[in-house]
Amino acid sequence: MKAKSAIFMVLALILVVAIAAISLGGLTLFGKQYYKGILQEGGLNEGIDLAGGSTITFEAKAETVTDEEMTVVEEVMRTRLAYLGYTEARVSRIQSNEKRIRVEIPNIDAEEAISLLGSTAKLTFKNAAGEVVLEGKDVATAAYAYDQINEFSGAQHHVKLELTDEGRAKFAEATAAAAALASANQNYIQICMDDAVISSPMVSEKIDSPSCVISGSFDHDSANTLANQIKSGQLPVELEAIESSEVGAELGDDAFSTSLWAALIGIIIIMLFMLFIYRLPGLVADISLIGYIGLTCLIIGGFKINLSLSGIAGIILSIGMAVDANVLIFERIKEEIRNGKTVRASVDAGFKRALTAILDGNITTLIAAVVLWASGVATVQGFAITLLIGVVLSMFTAITLTRFLLNQVVGLNIVNPKAYGARMLAKTDAE
Repeated sequence: MKAKSAIFMVLALILVVAIAAISLGGLTLFGKQYYKGILQEGGLNEGIDLAGGSTITFEAKAETVTDEEMTVVEEVMRTRLAYLGYTEARVSRIQSNEKRIRVEIPNIDAEEAISLLGSTAKLTFKNAAGEVVLEGKDVATAAYAYDQINEFSGAQHHVKLELTDEGRAKFAEATAAAAALASANQNYIQICMDDAVISSPMVSEKIDSPSCVISGSFDHDSANTLANQIKSGQLPVELEAIESSEVGAELGDDAFSTSLWAALIGIIIIMLFMLFIYRLPGLVADISLIGYIGLTCLIIGGFKINLSLSGIAGIILSIGMAVDANVLIFERIKEEIRNGKTVRASVDAGFKRALTAILDGNITTLIAAVVLWASGVATVQGFAITLLIGVVLSMFTAITLTRFLLNQVVGLNIVNPKAYGARMLAKTDAE
């Protein structure tokens, strides 16, 4: 039993160290780099507040523009930037001039940014085989609506499309073909913006009319956003880049390294605290914390998530929550030991009794993170994304990795209550 636990413990430690090392320094085998660590050049996408970027001002080339047209322009910019991975980019209207819009993009030079956003977004409708059956030019207009879509349904949020004559003929042919594939679950039409799928409505029958309806699980905001995205298949106005500039890090060139040092100091203090208060369980929690940080860095680097100062704040907050989960578990274990249970029984009971509290706390935080992400504000979204990732991973490491390691410690026959931070016992533990 001891030998088996020792082997499992060593393997777990090797895995944790490997994950942490790869996340920071990357992975290169036989001269080929498979993964860039976040400390390597190009391994981490920093937000405009940490790394700088470009600011471009676009102006509508029209005598007059409506508020609705400029709203569509904003949707085009946000959709394209999100699809390209610039989740921390900022798009804002210039209040002093209703014809202008400002875009701030991190880690990109001005010329590339203008090329990225200067062209018209491409809207296409594709069948299940990926073939284009309709283009943006075939849609005359799209609008949000809230009313009854047929005699059998109540009022609901949906999107109304008005098609051109050519678009009507194309859509009739495409929907007839799609409806015939219902038995193969391929009866849908994908609506794509710059090849990114923004909606996949199902087709139940051939639609041969100048207008059609896209319905589903919409609320006001999602239906209105989809209508704006469809309308943006061809921008309502031509845009011209009238001003561009490259900006340095808003928080200073040393902001990122300073933030990392602050985070490192905080983590070391937390680890020392856990070790001092909880002894062996504290050491196990520290190992799990290293694994958690490594996994978080792997995901952020692997998915090229733009990391701003607010994103770093989300990570640090989730570290606190990971430690909080361990505190709940270890206090339960100490309580069980004081009540006279064996160490093994106390470890099992501690995890079981703390699980409900851990889930409640983390689920409410997950809901808050989703709501913040849905706000659409770039800076807030950066915080929400890292918090969301951190909370999920912290629950995994606290419930799975910490428990596994602690069971191996018990398997090594380390059953002295003092090693688990328990000082007062109802009776002597023996196992």
